[in-house]
Amino acid sequence: MKKLVALMLCALMVIPTFALAEEEKVLNILSWEGYVDSDTLAAFEEETGIDVIWSPMDSIDSMLLKVTAGGGSDYDLIISSDYSLDILRKQGLIQKLDKSRLSNYGNLDPAFLSQTYDPDNEYVIPYMAGCPLIIYDPERVPFEITGYEDLWNEALVDSVAVLENARVLCGITLKTMGKSMNETDPDVLAQMKEKLMPLYPNIRTFGDMESYSAVTTGEASVGFLFTPFVYMVQLDHPEFKVVYPKEGLGYGIDGLVIPTGAKHVDAAHQFLDYLMRPEVAAHNAEMQYYMCVNQAAQEYLSDAYRGASVMNVPAELLADAEFIEDVGATETVYQEIYTAFKNQ
Repeated sequence: MKKLVALMLCALMVIPTFALAEEEKVLNILSWEGYVDSDTLAAFEEETGIDVIWSPMDSIDSMLLKVTAGGGSDYDLIISSDYSLDILRKQGLIQKLDKSRLSNYGNLDPAFLSQTYDPDNEYVIPYMAGCPLIIYDPERVPFEITGYEDLWNEALVDSVAVLENARVLCGITLKTMGKSMNETDPDVLAQMKEKLMPLYPNIRTFGDMESYSAVTTGEASVGFLFTPFVYMVQLDHPEFKVVYPKEGLGYGIDGLVIPTGAKHVDAAHQFLDYLMRPEVAAHNAEMQYYMCVNQAAQEYLSDAYRGASVMNVPAELLADAEFIEDVGATETVYQEIYTAFKNQ
C-alpha cells in the first residue's frame, strides 16, 4: 500500500512538469536579420500561440561557431546557406526531419531537392534559391556580354560593379578556365590568382547594396550581383539585359534545419510546415527577392516576379549549376587570393 501511495505521489509530481513543458510555446530561430518577413512571423504567432524569438547572425562563420560550441541547444531552427548546412550535417549537429508532421512537404519543387548537402532529403527544407548573374545596360556597353570572360574586356575599365564574396569571384574566374568553383589543386589556384588580378581595373565598386546602387544609377554599366539585386535592377530598368553566363552558373540554396539539441522540435516542425504553405512561400519569396522553391506557390506570385528572367533560370541550366562547397583548409587560400586582389 505504501508503495502504491508513493507511486501516486510521484505521478502527481510529474504531471505538472509535463504540462508545463507542453505549455511552453517558444521557437528560437538563428539566421540573418529579417530573413523571414515580420508579417509572416506575426501571423504564425497569432495562429499557433508560439512565441518566435529571432537571434540574428552576422555571418555563417559566427553561426557555425555558436552551434558547434553549444551543440545547437540554444536554437530550434537555423536558416543558412547550403554549404554551411552540409558542415552541420557531417558533424552530426542537425537532426532528421519528421515528415509525418509536414503536410505541406509535397509543395516543394523537386528541382531544389536531393542536393549534394542533403542527397536523401532527410535534414533540410529549402527556403530560398539564387544564382548570381550579370546584368548590363546595352546602350552603354559596346558589345554583347555572354559570359564571365567578358568582364575582363578592356572596354569595361572602371565600369563593373560586383558582389562582395571571395569564393564567388574566385569561382567565376575558375569557370573561365574550365575548372570547378571548388578547386583545391594549389597549381590551379595559383593560375586562378594570375587570371583574377587583371580584372581589378574594371571594377567600379564592391558590395551588395553598393553595387546595386552603382548599376541602377548609371555609375556602373555592368553588374555581377546576387539574385535580389539583379531583380531590383530589373524592376528599375527592364530594358537592361540579364546574362546566363556561358561558362556555367553558380548556384545557392538557403535551407532550414533543426539542431540536434533543439528543445522545441514540435514548434520547429509547425513553423516549417507553415512556411511551405503556397501563399506563405510566395509572400516570403517576393519579400526577399529570391527564387521561389515552392511549386504550389506559383499562382500566388505577382506577374512582375514571374516575368523576371532572374527568377526563371532555365531548369537545364540549374541542373548543371555548381554550388560553393566546403573546401576545408583551402578556404584560407581563396581568402588570401581575394585579399591580394582587392588590395592592388
